[in-house]
Amino acid sequence: MEPRSESPISAAVEVLGDRWVLLVLRDVMFGDRRHFRALLTGSAEGIASNILADRLVRLVDAGLLARGTAVRGQRARYSLTEAGIRTLPIVCALGDWGLDWRPGGGELHHRQRFLREQGPAFAEELMDELRVRHLGAPPGPHDGPGPFARLDAAGRQHTDLP
Repeated sequence: MEPRSESPISAAVEVLGDRWVLLVLRDVMFGDRRHFRALLTGSAEGIASNILADRLVRLVDAGLLARGTAVRGQRARYSLTEAGIRTLPIVCALGDWGLDWRPGGGELHHRQRFLREQGPAFAEELMDELRVRHLGAPPGPHDGPGPFARLDAAGRQHTDLP
């Protein structure tokens, strides 16, 4: 992808400035949805199959996702690249803005609040865990549950709150 201008912000917006791109990245990161069908049926926003297919191609072309080779009887599996993993702080920042300026509730709202409360060190832990899951990096030492388990527990723990 050749950027339209020399502006780094413009170049980033060309790749990330689409609602569906960010939601697909969110679902791959936080929902561990790595196959087309899981992304299609797991989308709370109801993405259409043609839009999902287009956004997956865009993300692969932009170098944020890698598409595994589909072998006989299996579906292609998508993995975050390092560039894709490095979008996690951007997705978190957008979620923080949403907490402050948009109404919402439920599990995803409470997970975002937990993410914000844990701060940048927790985002680094999440990115390290994504490297293990998507890039095959060796796991780091953990005392207790990993960062995604803690994040999921925080969301489930508060689903009964208003």
